Amino acid sequence: MKKKAWGNQDNAWGYMMIAPTIIGLLILNVYPFIQTIFMSFTSAKAFGGYKFVGLKNYASMFSSPEFLRATWNTILFCILTVPVGVMLALVVAILLNAKIKGKVAFRAIFFLPMVVAPAAVAMVWKWMFNAEYGIINTVFHLKVDWITNPNIVIFTVAIVSIWSAIGYDAVLLLSGIQNISKSYYEAASLDGCTKLQQFWYITLPMVSPTLFVVLIMRLMTSLKVYDMIYMMVGEGNPALSKAQSLIYLFYRESFISGNKGYASAIVIWTVLLIGIISAVQFMGQKKWVNYDV
Repeated sequence: MKKKAWGNQDNAWGYMMIAPTIIGLLILNVYPFIQTIFMSFTSAKAFGGYKFVGLKNYASMFSSPEFLRATWNTILFCILTVPVGVMLALVVAILLNAKIKGKVAFRAIFFLPMVVAPAAVAMVWKWMFNAEYGIINTVFHLKVDWITNPNIVIFTVAIVSIWSAIGYDAVLLLSGIQNISKSYYEAASLDGCTKLQQFWYITLPMVSPTLFVVLIMRLMTSLKVYDMIYMMVGEGNPALSKAQSLIYLFYRESFISGNKGYASAIVIWTVLLIGIISAVQFMGQKKWVNYDV
């Protein structure tokens, strides 16, 4: 009986320890999400009121060319940033793991963009991409409207996004590479395997779990992109329609137009899109992710 009472006391202490996290999760995440679902079926009225409109917001959303364009812009942004960014991060991680002088300093340099505020990063790159006095056009003697040209603005934002995230992803991948036993490489060297073969048959399979986590994180971040577009493109830019993401459209509809019901529907669609893409990734991981050590 005493042992059982002691077990109940341990359970009580355990619940008390996790209570702040659970309460914070319910208040800050679960309740707002439920409220967003409810608001997506309503139309905002004056003085904080609302009117239930059923599926009208969703019907308007899927019939809106602006929404469809924002969805495509978001997907295109993921296609441009995720594969290239993760691949470059893997290359940087391998180089940082090599025996080179000053690699600790290089790690700090690559990680530095993650420490700097996104607004500062966007403003510096916006100045560098300026068509009239930007350093990129000046150095390479170009006359390219990097930010105001609708045909290339999404590529410009993608470049900045890749640059700002590559250091963080590289550090995560570096930790995965350093956990690989050196005995594998020693055995491969004795068998006459080249560095490329060692990377393909040892490094890549062994680091695939970390690579999968980085891929999921980068996909979610890219699907929720907002700050780079807001700071680099912004309102009044003729190229905004070709760079506007779903979250940026949500911001405009909610905080500028005041159409909170329609904006909530955009959020729900974004969450569903993230869930669908993440589910596809989790189903496909069995084919390329190696969890055997």
